[in-house]
Amino acid sequence: MTNNVSARDELHGGKKPQKSNAIDGRNPLALTQKLIQCPSITPLEAGALSLLEDILKSAGFQTNRLVFSSPNTPDVDNLYARIGTGDPVLLLAGHTDVVPPGDLSLWDHNPFSGHIEDGILYGRGACDMKSGVACMIAATLRWLEKRSPQDTSWGSIAFLITGDEEAEAINGTQRVLTWAHEHGQRFDACLVGEPSSVSQVGDRIKVGRRGSLSGTITVHGQQGHVAYPHRAKNPIPVLAELILSLLHTPLDSGSTYFEPSNLEFTSVDVGNQASNVIPAAAKTLFNVRFNDQWTVKSLQEEIAKRLGHVKTSLSYTLDFSPHVADVFVPLASSSPFIDQMVQAVITKTARTPELSTNGGTSDARFIKNYCPVMELGLCGDTMHKVNERVPLEDLETLTGLYEHILHIFFTERKENRS
Repeated sequence: MTNNVSARDELHGGKKPQKSNAIDGRNPLALTQKLIQCPSITPLEAGALSLLEDILKSAGFQTNRLVFSSPNTPDVDNLYARIGTGDPVLLLAGHTDVVPPGDLSLWDHNPFSGHIEDGILYGRGACDMKSGVACMIAATLRWLEKRSPQDTSWGSIAFLITGDEEAEAINGTQRVLTWAHEHGQRFDACLVGEPSSVSQVGDRIKVGRRGSLSGTITVHGQQGHVAYPHRAKNPIPVLAELILSLLHTPLDSGSTYFEPSNLEFTSVDVGNQASNVIPAAAKTLFNVRFNDQWTVKSLQEEIAKRLGHVKTSLSYTLDFSPHVADVFVPLASSSPFIDQMVQAVITKTARTPELSTNGGTSDARFIKNYCPVMELGLCGDTMHKVNERVPLEDLETLTGLYEHILHIFFTERKENRS
């Protein structure tokens, strides 16, 4: 099965909502704990999306389970759900897949048990980002409870939850967005619940992200005995020159919203086990986290240009990974969505958030092509680590923050239309 959508992608509309027997979706702690107990290591769904679908359907959402496939990649299960038919439309996005826990003996508790101790919830995904998904759903259900069922004028809320964020991100968010666009779905703004905060919930909002480009340089020499170097061609000195050519001059000095781009070499290897053999080839791996001074194409051209300045009689190849991430350029500082997010954080936490573009990549890089997008979530200091965890009080803080964002977003939009 390739390049297809599962038969489960039909809307479950027109049916009377059934009450979920699984869990109370308004409780972010209970929902996060239940999600952690689903061992959804990418690309496994492991029951996490089924749990969320059940809760959202019970709340009156129309739901779509979308399974996408591509050649040489695993099938990925995704969830798209929406309530409301009018404008404006706020998209809430996140993922239920997690990275592997690694050596289980290093964990104090089973990483998929959702253990609670001394006001802390432990488990893989507690920080990144089953908690963020749970808080968004809890906030939405609480907010909807305060609305009159007869009032449909406020707009619409949509959820995009993928199981393919922590790996290749091929059959996840970007495929769901394409599907949604083809089915007439449009969004006015998007909030991604990635862990963006530093020391306190809400102290940082991600308004942009750097791009990511990886590559491999392989120098082709000729194997030989070290005692007879004239009969061999050693690729290592040439590789060293190529490496220095990329590091000699900084790529840039940063921009208004971004820190300087950085190129890091992550591996140098000749595949040689003997100290008396000149290797036949030498290669290095590198990654560039780049800002808005570059596009993928212009950065690739710059790297090739710098390597071309090295004079050598040996041949070499430069290969770029197809898995790239474009830079996610920030919204204008005067954007109403930024103002609403900042206002919500100040009101609920009494702190003014920093607007940041640091860190790695996220699925916001796909969403930015469809609507304004920002990221706001828990503190990310334990994500991908052993004993990943979140304070229980932070779950309630984030849920309250999300609920206030919903209030401001729909209230101000409605007032502006009046």
